[in-house]
Amino acid sequence: MDRVRFINHKGIEILLLDFSGCQAMEIFPIFNSAKSMISSRPHSSLLTLADVTGTQVNDTISQQVRSFTIHNKPYVKASAVVGVEGIKKVILGKVEIASKREFREFDTLEQAKDWLVEQK
Repeated sequence: MDRVRFINHKGIEILLLDFSGCQAMEIFPIFNSAKSMISSRPHSSLLTLADVTGTQVNDTISQQVRSFTIHNKPYVKASAVVGVEGIKKVILGKVEIASKREFREFDTLEQAKDWLVEQK
């Protein structure tokens, strides 16, 4: 299964970034794959959904997430995230401040997808 892919929800395209169940070192290839896809899109055009359910994080990943989200800012119209709990809540708060972006948190992928299509 490809961890970076476009999905269609109610006729709207969403970029799914599937980090679910990843060990910390498995995240870097996902970032690299996603960066080229994201930067090939027009500014303020992307709806993104990150699933971080069961993902391991550490300080290095936290720094990489900030860099990744700053890189993506010009291309993203709205972002949703699923699976944010524990230390990931703290990291997400720091990422929002550093990137000057807002990430809407949801309990389920379906809730996140429904909200994203409303942002189009």
